[in-house]
Amino acid sequence: MERINKSHPEEFILLGFADRPWLELPLFIILLLTYPMAMVGNIAIILVSTLDSRLHSPMYFFLTNLSFLDMCYTTSIVPQMLFHLGGSEKTISYLRCAVQLYFFHIMGGTECLLLALMSFDRYVAICKPLHYTLIMNRCTCILLVATVWLGGMTYSVSEATVTLHLPLCGHNTLDHLVCEIPVLIKAACGEKGTNELTLSVVCIFMLAVPLCFILASYASIGHAVFKIKSSEGRKKAFGTCSSHLIVVFFFYGPAISMYLQPPSSISRDQPKFMALFYGVVTPTLNPFIYTLRNKDVKGAWGNLVRSVFTSK
Repeated sequence: MERINKSHPEEFILLGFADRPWLELPLFIILLLTYPMAMVGNIAIILVSTLDSRLHSPMYFFLTNLSFLDMCYTTSIVPQMLFHLGGSEKTISYLRCAVQLYFFHIMGGTECLLLALMSFDRYVAICKPLHYTLIMNRCTCILLVATVWLGGMTYSVSEATVTLHLPLCGHNTLDHLVCEIPVLIKAACGEKGTNELTLSVVCIFMLAVPLCFILASYASIGHAVFKIKSSEGRKKAFGTCSSHLIVVFFFYGPAISMYLQPPSSISRDQPKFMALFYGVVTPTLNPFIYTLRNKDVKGAWGNLVRSVFTSK
């Protein structure tokens, strides 16, 4: 296969599920239903966390950022997937591919770090309750969130830029529904060992280290919770922590299976289904997980709905 002469192709052909066209219509319908659900659910959490003064605490400040991230995260790939699955056009321009690559990985990297930050907030709240307001003051929370966003942007810009500079062989085809770093590395030609190693090392810091931090935080939280004498106190602590742990499981599981192995060893369909999972399923489920398992959010949402109907 000969290398493309241009510095980069004008467009990429996204193969998607070309070998199984019968999958396209069901997936299109599922995305068409879940995308509005994800947007409405996350907007609802942002609204109640902002409008209800009882939810003006660090935990809900971080949750608002998570909801905003999920909205941006799913928006970065779902419209492209809908366009791909619902039409005959299976191409994406190089510029759109690059923008999607940066945007998608900024949101993904930031969410990795934000979930770790949320576990730290729960650790301080449960293990050091007397010092909570002092440690997690407003300025500190804003600084921590800004650091998390900066970390996600640094990861995305560095990895995506290096990936986009890889030479391509033969036809400019990607066996995926969207532009994603492991798939672009797999499609590149020449020596890719250095790029694969770099991606693995960076992802260890972006995925494995935050996950270990989360698990260590919850080990300390579990130890502290069992010391609480009140059954109501233990139930409340487990309620807020279990929601976050479920979200961590849904996000980190697929991400680790994709990014902590060499791109060359990734199976053909794995990137497609993983992108559908952590780009669509997780942002859709997160609002329901936090709402259904959190009395404060459910109460605030009920108050907001009642106030709207009362005003009318």
